[in-house]
Amino acid sequence: MGYYDEISTGYEELHKEEQLKKIELIKKYLKVKPDDKLLDVGCGTGLTTELWECKRYGVDPAPRLLERAHGNGEIEYKLAPAESIPYPNNYFDIVISITAIQNFRDISKGLSEIKRVGKDRFVLSFLKRSEKREKIINLIQKLFIVEKVLEEDRDLIYFCYKK
Repeated sequence: MGYYDEISTGYEELHKEEQLKKIELIKKYLKVKPDDKLLDVGCGTGLTTELWECKRYGVDPAPRLLERAHGNGEIEYKLAPAESIPYPNNYFDIVISITAIQNFRDISKGLSEIKRVGKDRFVLSFLKRSEKREKIINLIQKLFIVEKVLEEDRDLIYFCYKK
């Protein structure tokens, strides 16, 4: 059992306020239309998925977090790692991954999959204190056109487009 499955019952108590604050900040810069399809990679319990007013999807590799996912059936959740997203190419108008990239088993493969399933708009955040910070920044810059970078309390948030 992985770390996130182990902490699944207390996940929201630990992270809810911080994650909601990030989504509110992102919403200031990312305009979403009701018919947009949005994928949240590393969605956990759906905290960062449920607040969008569009068609929502989430993937996460931790079954116990997904069991606790919110959405009342309005959000399609799938058990899957970032490295193997079970959707076709260019399926989503928007792909977000909030504070999850540093946890990907293979960051390069995960970011490549995010790019593959997304049409054009991406919001990617990760812990700025992560030991993988430079690797993540380099991969994002290699795979995407970076429009804006916001520094939040704990995260760096990249707003990107497809190259």
